[in-house]
Amino acid sequence: MFKTELDRFKTIGLIEGVSFLILLFIAMPLKYIWLIPVATKVVGMIHGGLFMLYLYLQFQASRKYSWGVKENLFYFVASLIPFGTFWSDRKLAKVKATI
Repeated sequence: MFKTELDRFKTIGLIEGVSFLILLFIAMPLKYIWLIPVATKVVGMIHGGLFMLYLYLQFQASRKYSWGVKENLFYFVASLIPFGTFWSDRKLAKVKATI
């Protein structure tokens, strides 16, 4: 299933992106509107772990495919923007097609 570093990076990027959206659009309203703070604690911890894994896999893919500063900065910034990892997945699909 995960044959290459790029496959692992793409998969975790999508999972991390979903966890970010859950944190922003489900857990945060639960905390600030309905006063249920445990939602952000649980989802935030899961998202934080996935984010760290995303950065680690970005580092691995960067080394394997010799990405420069521009590519690394793009994928890092994409992980900070809602829906950014889904946008970067399209770019990674083009990268994979050239390999």
